[in-house]
Amino acid sequence: MTRKAIADEALERLLAGNWHFVADARAYPDQTPAHRRELATGQHPFAAILGCADSRVPPEIIFDQGLGNLFTVRVAGNIVDDASLGSLEYAVQRLGVPLIVVLGHSSCGAVQTAVAGGDPGGNIAMLVRAIQPAVELARTEPGALLKNAVRANVGLAVRQLRAAAPILASLEATGNLEVRGALYDLASGLVELLP
Repeated sequence: MTRKAIADEALERLLAGNWHFVADARAYPDQTPAHRRELATGQHPFAAILGCADSRVPPEIIFDQGLGNLFTVRVAGNIVDDASLGSLEYAVQRLGVPLIVVLGHSSCGAVQTAVAGGDPGGNIAMLVRAIQPAVELARTEPGALLKNAVRANVGLAVRQLRAAAPILASLEATGNLEVRGALYDLASGLVELLP
């Protein structure tokens, strides 16, 4: 099976899990004490998620996954910084993860803060600076600014990961890594893949 096929299978597994979550038919896989003990010797996640730290968007729950299934990196605004990039490089290079999903969500507070502008103070300003290019791009599009900025922010992170040399860019260019963007709707629980 090719790496592309493995990544496609991983994406289908995530989407199927999300449907279980939305339909209130969760399977709660890989959460037994025996499975936990198996994982004490190593991990083999099938996908990595770069998601927002928002308490309403826990990837293992919204994708109906269990222990060891997902390599999850969470930071407000699902931004790409040195720590998140290094973590994802580790997942891909050391753990063999074939798929990274950048997961944004509706009504993202970090993006709202960037849209509001001004100086938010403290280290929150670093988050705002990272999100600001997406906000500026969204200002040129018709429709709701916040919704467009959330989508643009996911797209920006996807492009940053695809271009992250030397590890992610080379693997993505050779078809050995898939990087996809997605949005989670807080009200419905549904995950939408972005083109």
